[in-house]
Amino acid sequence: MQRYKCIISYDGSGFSGYQVQPNKRTVQTELEAVLAKMHKGNPVKVSGSGRTDAGVHAKGQVIHFDSPLPIPEEKWEVALNSMLPEDISVRSVMIVDASFHARFDAVGKEYRYVLLLSSIRDPFQRNYAYRYPYQLNLEAMREASTFFLGTHDFTSFCSAKTEVEDKIRTIETIDFIMEGNLLTLRFVGNGFLYNMVRILVGTLLAVGSGDILPEEIPVILEKKDRRFAGKTAPAHGLYLWKVFYK
Repeated sequence: MQRYKCIISYDGSGFSGYQVQPNKRTVQTELEAVLAKMHKGNPVKVSGSGRTDAGVHAKGQVIHFDSPLPIPEEKWEVALNSMLPEDISVRSVMIVDASFHARFDAVGKEYRYVLLLSSIRDPFQRNYAYRYPYQLNLEAMREASTFFLGTHDFTSFCSAKTEVEDKIRTIETIDFIMEGNLLTLRFVGNGFLYNMVRILVGTLLAVGSGDILPEEIPVILEKKDRRFAGKTAPAHGLYLWKVFYK
């Protein structure tokens, strides 16, 4: 039995999220169906670095699985891509130690959120960027983002539904990347809570529109109450970009 680590990309538009759900199309379901076919009907469990919600995309999601099949790494990549649907792509496959775990060994993640700053709809971006048609004060947003850097209790910036008790996380980097009318917010940290990036983006948009002042961010962090942060930005602008390992 050999353990394989894969980096995969997917267009989240047609999925109800990454994780298996009854009677719903998910990324994990598609992966496990292909692997079961390759293993003559025997189930193969796929473990991911984390879940993504319905509509969320991935550029560098990491998964692992175990297989007794004597297939070289490069042949795995070809075989999986030939059988998977068009909205999932296997970017690399490598043999790893049997102790490797895609989720528990991850030491950090990079997410990106793409905003289309335009008053006009772009049908080609409708599933891949959140269109924001109002004026934004980018300097105020940059100033506000600095208060998120470092280690904080992010209770105010995660879904109230989350079952995780420890809500302390460290954000190392928040970058603003402007290309034409596309604004990409880049977040790098040691981990992110459920809906955390989308709430951070919604809060920064509230700052950019003048509804929240940059200096209010430390107060919102201190309150540890979801009601004081901004709205949750839509899923389709979010990308799991990269997962970091030691």
